[in-house]
Amino acid sequence: MADPRFFPGSGAQRLSDVAAAAGASFTGDPGRVFTGVAPLQSAGPGDVSFLDNRRYAGLLATTQAGAVVLAPAFAAQVPAGAVALVTPQPYLGFARVARLLHPPPAPVPGVHATAVVAPDATIGAGTEIGPYAVIGAGARIGSNCIIHAHATIGPAVEIGEDCRLHAHCSVSHAILGRGVVLHPGVRIGQEGFGFAPTPEGGFETMPQLGRVLLGDYVEVGANSCIDRGSQGDTVIGPGTRLDNLVQIGHNVHTGRGCVIVGQAGISGSTTLEDYVTVAAQAGLTGHLRIGAQARIGAQAGVMNDVPAKTDVIGSPSMPVREFWRAMAKLKKLGTGREG
Repeated sequence: MADPRFFPGSGAQRLSDVAAAAGASFTGDPGRVFTGVAPLQSAGPGDVSFLDNRRYAGLLATTQAGAVVLAPAFAAQVPAGAVALVTPQPYLGFARVARLLHPPPAPVPGVHATAVVAPDATIGAGTEIGPYAVIGAGARIGSNCIIHAHATIGPAVEIGEDCRLHAHCSVSHAILGRGVVLHPGVRIGQEGFGFAPTPEGGFETMPQLGRVLLGDYVEVGANSCIDRGSQGDTVIGPGTRLDNLVQIGHNVHTGRGCVIVGQAGISGSTTLEDYVTVAAQAGLTGHLRIGAQARIGAQAGVMNDVPAKTDVIGSPSMPVREFWRAMAKLKKLGTGREG
């Protein structure tokens, strides 16, 4: 069960409301109440649990959960006393139930006494500015945002409504849409990695004169960095999710709904079309185009364009089937079985 010291609950919720949140059908008393969520093996009668992976089906028979969100194929296996909340998308349904029972904290409107807010900054109604936060000249922050402790928002930055900027974020040269979440330590809008060598063997920094544009409901994981554009903008499309420790170079463009997993890096001026997935520790060189719904495997080294709906892996990357054929060939060579 979620620790109430860190995850306060919304109070008792009726079964009918829980089912509506999950998008699930059920049989039972619609007035039965639930107060939390928990895994199958530790849930009690007041908890909602879920099953989304066949390997955990054995836990279903012994669960003490009061309700279980699951797919139709498992509905008949729910033990007596538990309610089957049946939906074709149990993981999504459970996520929505968890949010119903443990909603994110609402902003506490006001500016903390230790915050530093420029006189000409604009703070929207209902927004919370936390301890030691710094809001630069001409910055505009929308309504119902939370700016947590030690966050720094640079001059002229614009932030849409319902955004959450966690502790020690810094944002400069950027425009954020609504519902954006920046986790602790995120850096947005710093100089990109651009320089020209000099005849004397030194380096001259290329002025980075673009911005970062984050679309609505973008979420950026802890300690990730998004460089501002050089001559144009760096653009992260609506709904895109970055994991922790992701690096986005200058002038990168992503479409909507992309997923970029921890420790991946995307070099400057590369474009990801809609719904591209980049797995952990993958690296993409610059000036590439990755087609819509392509998937880049973990630790892949991508040096060429990737067509839409193509899965690649390896370094240098290649289509998945080619990669595994090559690995099989190498294994035979290594064991001396290749003629």
